[in-house]
Amino acid sequence: MSSRVAVTGLGPLTAAGTGVEGLWAGLRAQASPIRAVTSFDTSPWRTRIAAQIDDFRPEDHLDARTARRLDRYSQFALASAGLALADADLDPASVDPDRVAVQVGSALGGIAHAERQVVNFLREGVRAVDPRVALHTFCGAASCNIAIHFGFTGPNSTNAMSCASGTIAIGEAWRLIRGGDADVAIAAGVEAPLSPLSFGAFAIIRAMSARNDDPGSACRPFDAGRDGFVMGEGACALVLERWEDAVARGARIYGEVCGYGVTNDAHHMTAPRPDGAQAARAIENALRAANMAPSDVALVNAHGSSTPLNDPIETRAIRCAFGAHADRLAVVGTKAYHGHALGASGAIEAAITLLAMRRGWIPPTLNLDTADPECDLDYVMTGGRDGWPPVAVSNSFGFGGINGAIVLRAA
Repeated sequence: MSSRVAVTGLGPLTAAGTGVEGLWAGLRAQASPIRAVTSFDTSPWRTRIAAQIDDFRPEDHLDARTARRLDRYSQFALASAGLALADADLDPASVDPDRVAVQVGSALGGIAHAERQVVNFLREGVRAVDPRVALHTFCGAASCNIAIHFGFTGPNSTNAMSCASGTIAIGEAWRLIRGGDADVAIAAGVEAPLSPLSFGAFAIIRAMSARNDDPGSACRPFDAGRDGFVMGEGACALVLERWEDAVARGARIYGEVCGYGVTNDAHHMTAPRPDGAQAARAIENALRAANMAPSDVALVNAHGSSTPLNDPIETRAIRCAFGAHADRLAVVGTKAYHGHALGASGAIEAAITLLAMRRGWIPPTLNLDTADPECDLDYVMTGGRDGWPPVAVSNSFGFGGINGAIVLRAA
């Protein structure tokens, strides 16, 4: 029999705040932390703003030796996993390590660290290059470092499916537990992309907002004045467990992952399919896996990237998947709170959705001032709302036409 899958721990590491209470405080403040980038020179690029995490000190989460050994990407991965395990009150030594899976998603992995080593090499030669650069750069460093640090020997993978990878990591972790291949899973999205060329690559293709004079309003999902996404950095790990095990140990349960769908547009590397049909099918497949009807859903955490192409197509997909029930949904886009942290976004947004369901307050979509006539906006929330949505869908879409959706149910 398939196991139900509970979420018992959250480990957010975001520009809005660190840990459950830090993130929640950032959401309740209803303000965007996006501002001018200070960690490197952005003058070559048209975009000069991002959602940076300014207060991250690896020594607050890791022993000094481990912190020195790892780059920012792997530091984020270990820190968020540690936060999630502590939040779940789950001692790694108390579980069978062979039955603990680690599933991570990241678009760029440790590429920012590798970029810095190229600069070192060109300036000072090979002796200036970090000898561990190969170990830091590949995306799998995140899941492997988590496994090594905590001793988890179960199924381990890091997918690199662009901005949908965090959602895919949660979905694949759900599949492993539901299918009997694991009892516990660390599912995470991790991204540390803030370096000149990693950042600039998206500026070159004009995918990011150039609202440099007003960074707090630059991320504006579904608004007529949006001009691109705003990059963020961060991570979020979730602890998933077999429902019966979580209940037996008296764990606090945030909610349940009960459905997952993933499709591909097979259309274009950067432009989503215009009719949104495959994005809608990902949502429909997730609902089918959860054995739910569209009318069961009360909340959708939209991908809401704030790009001219994505937003109207996502609203089209929501209308296609939910039909007339779309007008009764609460739909929010939360990236103004944490930036578009690429592969980490889906995991961060899943955590936000679970917190909203557990704490009875849905955060508003920030900066939605002027309705875009190209977007079907009847159901997008512009104000915070008290309420306890029993079922929610969280969407993530990425370059390459990848579409992911998960269904979450309140505990």
